[in-house]
Amino acid sequence: MKNNILPATVFMFLVLSGCGGENTESNVKAPGAEKTTKSKVLGAGADLMQDKTPLKKLNTYLDGFHFYNGDMKGQMEAHHYVTQLNEDVHQAIIFDGNDENAKIMGIEYIVSAKLFAQLPPEEKKLWHSHVYEVKSGELIAPGIPEEAEHELMEKLVSTYGKTIHTWHTDRDLQLPMGSPMLMMGFTKDGQLDTGMVAKRDKNFGVSTSKKRENRKDIPTPSIDPLANAWQKGEIRQLQWTDKKAKSHH
Repeated sequence: MKNNILPATVFMFLVLSGCGGENTESNVKAPGAEKTTKSKVLGAGADLMQDKTPLKKLNTYLDGFHFYNGDMKGQMEAHHYVTQLNEDVHQAIIFDGNDENAKIMGIEYIVSAKLFAQLPPEEKKLWHSHVYEVKSGELIAPGIPEEAEHELMEKLVSTYGKTIHTWHTDRDLQLPMGSPMLMMGFTKDGQLDTGMVAKRDKNFGVSTSKKRENRKDIPTPSIDPLANAWQKGEIRQLQWTDKKAKSHH
């Protein structure tokens, strides 16, 4: 937001009443039998009777793009459902779509520049900045008014994210197979598949280029030189090991 502060109560109403979902299908269909009537009844009963406080706190929806650390060609859209723990820490569950069959791809932790500065040097290399994602218009908050989205992006532009994907549905894996993978965010023009962005924009009825223009007034913070380590050829990735547990008998 640019000139005035949106009242918190109004902002919350807009967030809760906004739309911007159920327009992007999951990339894969998981194998397995259809739900039985018994399973459906049990699920419906649990939905009505069980408390799900942590899930209720997932009150913000962000849509952006990730790539595998060390493999720029491995790109995918990522639907983030976010809860804010405090002014310096957010956490998100990431899905490959936003309909009822969306698969959980992974998680992302988001911290402020203040907390990121306190991390050990090696730890920083696992994190990515959000400056380009915000300033380019690539990162969006579907369903809320532009003014409210602008204010949200002002907060996110200086943050850092640590993202792990556990189900690689972009690779047509119908089950969460293989190693969890460390993901990164884009940092400049020419990296992200423009066709993927165009498809996303069509689904949500938005314009990334217009959002870029609208966010020109958001200050561009300096980026910690240890973040986005892949740009300097320092790739960090998780791999399976074949080591056997030692006996303690």
